[in-house]
Amino acid sequence: MKLFVLFCLIILIILLYKNVLRPSVLFFGLLCLFLLVGLIKLDNFLINFVNPSLITLIILLIVASALAKSDLVSFIDKIDNKRKRNIFMFSSISSILSAFMNNTLVVSVAINTLYNNRNVSKILLPISYISIIGGTCTLIGTSTNLIINSFVIESNLKPLKLFDFAYVGIPLVIVGILYIIFFSRKLLPETPQKDEKKDSNYFLEAKVLKDSNLIGKTVKENRLRNLESLFLTEILRGNDLITPVSPDEEIKEGDLLIFTGEISNIKDLQKFKGLQVFEEESDVLKDNLVWVVLSHRSDLTGKKIKDSHFRSRFDAAVVAVKRGQKKLTGKIGNIKLQAGDYLILATGDDFYKKDDLLHENFYSFSKLHLINKLNRNQTLIVLLSFFIAILCSAIGLISLFNALIILMFFYFFMKILNVSEMRSAFNIDLLLLIGSALGIAKVLIDTGTAKMISDQIIMIFGSYGVYGSFIGIYLLTVIFTEIITNNAAAALVFPIAYSTAMTLGVDPLPFIMAVVYGASASFITPYGYQTNLMVFSTGNYKPVDFLKFGLPLSIVYSIVVIILVPVFFKF
Repeated sequence: MKLFVLFCLIILIILLYKNVLRPSVLFFGLLCLFLLVGLIKLDNFLINFVNPSLITLIILLIVASALAKSDLVSFIDKIDNKRKRNIFMFSSISSILSAFMNNTLVVSVAINTLYNNRNVSKILLPISYISIIGGTCTLIGTSTNLIINSFVIESNLKPLKLFDFAYVGIPLVIVGILYIIFFSRKLLPETPQKDEKKDSNYFLEAKVLKDSNLIGKTVKENRLRNLESLFLTEILRGNDLITPVSPDEEIKEGDLLIFTGEISNIKDLQKFKGLQVFEEESDVLKDNLVWVVLSHRSDLTGKKIKDSHFRSRFDAAVVAVKRGQKKLTGKIGNIKLQAGDYLILATGDDFYKKDDLLHENFYSFSKLHLINKLNRNQTLIVLLSFFIAILCSAIGLISLFNALIILMFFYFFMKILNVSEMRSAFNIDLLLLIGSALGIAKVLIDTGTAKMISDQIIMIFGSYGVYGSFIGIYLLTVIFTEIITNNAAAALVFPIAYSTAMTLGVDPLPFIMAVVYGASASFITPYGYQTNLMVFSTGNYKPVDFLKFGLPLSIVYSIVVIILVPVFFKF
């Protein structure tokens, strides 16, 4: 049975790496397989989904949806946008906020605030990294920490407290901020200024209809070279791609004009009669634009836009696409979508009614938020009550679970949250992932598979003693985090870490904390952590930028973890 379970684990890791299905579906499917072959009983199968720490996480997500409605953008907008004076301030604020709320929200606020800053590429990736690090400071700073706590409780160990993570987390934040201050200018690219439209990597198209007054005239005569912030780069005529476009090129009926540039001035094209800007008929669409980033969880990845039924699913049309610094050519409908793609959508009335679908497929950072913002007084109530609840929990007056329950009902009765918003915030994917992971961890431990893997780690690193095995667990977690996302890495490595500690006869807590910090060490690729994906296209980054700026940070981060964890959490 050990070999069967190990084989299933290897297949799971491969499927996670290839992003064949959502991690929650893969984990739940594997747990169901274990149930069918008798490796876990039905009562143990079900009880994993009502783990106290898991339910706490779900309620925290609901409460966090109220924080998402607060007007944090206005607060941060008051900070001067000159990078030289404020990279320290932005990093500090982001690390503090991410210790108590969702990192995605923190980075979304930063994107909204800094989007028009000419040095945006010098700031956004550091903000993503410091938000990840800030999340390591508290139990609620990242879902990974609560997932680990779920495993801790399931293993009959003492639950982790709210600020147990801060002993190592705060030094990590300090080191991270210092690294950002001294190296972001040297290692990160410079974003082109806003008026350098020819170098912009947005990509949109406009079709010449039969009644267009552009037909029969050249590009120069139509003044298509004189648009304020859009540049005609290609013409798709049937199966022929005309590039570069000569000023003397005559426009014909049915031509697909392909532009790059500033999408905010799309109305430059709408002034031309008979020029259809949207790929589909736009009579039911509004010209309000929403910016989204395609999530790595989305089932749209790998599909062409024209084959994805985008319009019918989302009541929106893809107006423009951006993919890092990669130059996109051809027809928008033929683009195969990838995780991290930056899409600009023209939305219909029903777009905003599809909350669950939108959250499943996109990270949204448009200034046209999907939710109604709270006013200043409501924002103050939300932030103050959240702070009081966390403080009461931290000093032991009330459990975190009870504090969040009270807070949730308080927000409901104050009409800060309604039933629909609470239902939308209920993350079924996370529930399936963690509940399934708890069951899989039990199978790994009960069948001896986790011990078999831990024995190999001890054999490889054992010559360096307990400390060497601790480093081995940390490195394994970091590798998994970079290739299969942080939550999945934590779920898979925890039982191995626990078995390693049991085999060595030492306290498992240092090994558990190695998984905690290793699962948040996602700095080398844009795909391991969702905030990295969010800034990927917005900051005009290449994958090599993550490697160049993130690898030294990962090394420094790892050194701090490896040194400090055994100091504060004894073997």
